[in-house]
Amino acid sequence: MTFLINKLSMLFPLNRMLRKNKFLSFLLIFTIALIGFNLILKILTVEIPVYGFHDIINLENPQENPPRRQSFSTDYKQQDFEVFLDSLLRDNYWFMTTQDIYDYFLSPEKKPIPKENQKQKKVMITFDDGYESIHTHVLPVLKRLEKKYRKKAKVVLFINPAFLGKHGVVLPKVSCSELRKGYQEGFYDIQSHGLNHENLTHIPQKALEKELSEAQKQLRKCLQGLDKNNTVGTHLAYPFGAVNPQVVKTVSRYYLSGYLYNSKMLKIWWRTNRYYLPRFTPNRYQSVRQLLSQTSGGWF
Repeated sequence: MTFLINKLSMLFPLNRMLRKNKFLSFLLIFTIALIGFNLILKILTVEIPVYGFHDIINLENPQENPPRRQSFSTDYKQQDFEVFLDSLLRDNYWFMTTQDIYDYFLSPEKKPIPKENQKQKKVMITFDDGYESIHTHVLPVLKRLEKKYRKKAKVVLFINPAFLGKHGVVLPKVSCSELRKGYQEGFYDIQSHGLNHENLTHIPQKALEKELSEAQKQLRKCLQGLDKNNTVGTHLAYPFGAVNPQVVKTVSRYYLSGYLYNSKMLKIWWRTNRYYLPRFTPNRYQSVRQLLSQTSGGWF
C-alpha cells in the first residue's frame, strides 16, 4: 500500500505539471507518437543490404600491387571477400538476385516468398564494370564456399558488354565465354551497366537509347541458349550512380529496376521507387567486421 501511494504521489505532480506547461505536454505527446510511427515503419519496412563491389585483388600476388598494377580505392582483397561471404553463408543468408528483389518486393504483382526463404536474412552481392577478377578471383571463392556449405552464394554482375574480353583498358575485363561458364554453373545473375559505361545524365537522348538498348541486346546474345527464364539484361546499375528523371523515364522502357551507388541501405516499403535502389559502396579500407556490421544494420 505504501508503494502504491508513493507511485501515485509521483504521477499526480507530473499530471499537474503537464496541464500547466502546454509546450511540455505537446513535446511528450509528439515524442510518443514519433516513437510509435518509427516502430510501425520498422515493422512494415524490408531492409536488404546490397553491396556494389568492383575489382577483387589478391594482395599476396606482387603482380596485383603497385607499381605493377595501379591501386584503386574500390579494390577489395580476395581473402577478406571470402571471409565476408563465408560469414553470410554460415549465418544462412539468402543471396538474392535482381529478379528476386523485383519479383518478391517491387513488382506490381508480387510473388509469395518461397517457404525456404521466409525466415532467412537477405543480402545481395553485386559487381560493377565486369573485371576479369570475376572469373579469376570471385568464381573460385564461390566454388570453394559451395563445396564447404553445400549451397550457392549467387552474385549479380552489372556488365558493360562493349568491353567484354578487352585487355587494352586500365584493367582487363571478363570475356563472354567466362560469363557463360559462371552463369551455366549457377553462380551469376548477369545484368546491365550500360553499353560503354557512359554517364547517362550527360549524353543526348539518342546516345542514351543506344547505351540502354544495345547493352541489353549484347548481353542477351552473349548468354543465348542459357537464359531459360529471360532475366538477363532486365535490370540496370547506373554508371557512376548518375541518374535524373529523364534517364529514369528512358530506363523504364527497357529495364524493370535501376540501382544507384550511394552507400545506403535498401529499405523497401509501399512507396519504394524501383528505379532508385541504393547500394553500399565497399572499398579497400573497410574490414570484414565493418561490412558485417553494415549488413546487420549496425553503425561503425
